[in-house]
Amino acid sequence: MGCTSCATGANGQPKGCKNNGTCGTDGCNKLTVFDWLSNMSLPANMEPFKGVEVRFKNGRKHFYHNNENLSLSMGDVVATEAAPGHDVGVVTLTGELVRVQMKKKNERTNLDALPKIYRKASQKDIDKWKSCRDKEPSVQKQSREIAIRLGLKMKISDVEYQGDGSKAIFYYTAEERVDFRQLIKEFARTFNIRIEMKQVGFRQEAARLGGIGSCGRELCCSTWLTDFRSVTTSAARYQQLSLNPLKLAGQCGKLKCCLNYELDTYLEALKEFPKTDVKLQTEKGPAICQKIDIFKGLMWFSYVKEGMNWLELSVENVNKIIALNKKGTKVASLEEYVVEVQKSKKELFSNVVGQDSLTRFDKPKPKKRKKRRNNRNKNRKRNKQRNQKKNA
Repeated sequence: MGCTSCATGANGQPKGCKNNGTCGTDGCNKLTVFDWLSNMSLPANMEPFKGVEVRFKNGRKHFYHNNENLSLSMGDVVATEAAPGHDVGVVTLTGELVRVQMKKKNERTNLDALPKIYRKASQKDIDKWKSCRDKEPSVQKQSREIAIRLGLKMKISDVEYQGDGSKAIFYYTAEERVDFRQLIKEFARTFNIRIEMKQVGFRQEAARLGGIGSCGRELCCSTWLTDFRSVTTSAARYQQLSLNPLKLAGQCGKLKCCLNYELDTYLEALKEFPKTDVKLQTEKGPAICQKIDIFKGLMWFSYVKEGMNWLELSVENVNKIIALNKKGTKVASLEEYVVEVQKSKKELFSNVVGQDSLTRFDKPKPKKRKKRRNNRNKNRKRNKQRNQKKNA
């Protein structure tokens, strides 16, 4: 629960910076929200909103009613209402921003319909909660063994115990429908708790487990992304990316969500470009498009008979040629419209030290003893020469 700079105390709260998880590094909690209204006071006749957002394991969040008027802040561990018993979670948001989050997620702001917060978690609640969390890896391993023994085509990706240890949620993924009635009986007999099975998608599984993407950063779905929009291969085509499934797929095995981030910008830029299947009619023969550069606004064409000779044209010139072709006139040649590229003579890189040499480590380093001996011999020769000059 604590980040690497502050760790976690015995009560489940970060003990280094003593900010109860509001240090701003986003390391203490997962999918945290910055409370930008915390330093602002409410109007005189307005009562504070009693809704509270509580986070549980792996980013699972729910809204609760603070009917006891407890003084809660971000990072506090609380005992909440559950069916049956109670659950233990961490407060991630309080005040008016909870109302905004509820409207964003299309939930009614009627506090009476929300479950309640019983109290701030005592040390006994936290100890019980931690002991249940420690049992989850072993329970997950046993549950997978039982599922394999029963021959079920499913993968149990995670296990989440309730705070009081009376119930456990088993998250699983499966490509087909699974009949787990016998599985639930085996789980109840083995673990002696209430069992709840919850199927999640492959994207939700990656969001719960987390990981590092090909960009070197943490997965977007496990840090800040909450809504999963559908991603199609057309997004990669519009961005001129190679349709390689190994490069386009993320940790979940589906297309990366980041393919949609810049898609709108590409679509706006492509409005000025003509279709790539349009042929330019010239007196030398028809020319077809070979490549486009969206950022520079350039297109490369080649004659049908000369496929290896590419000519660089700007989008404006290509649109002019297409307009002339629609009127029934052919252009003499594409060479008249070629963009003249001025090559900069400025040297971008110079190998001064020889760091790009692959054989720079092959030469053995000279030993220090030989250097010392050579230095001694040089000093002796210098001293002899000085003495000879003095005697002369």
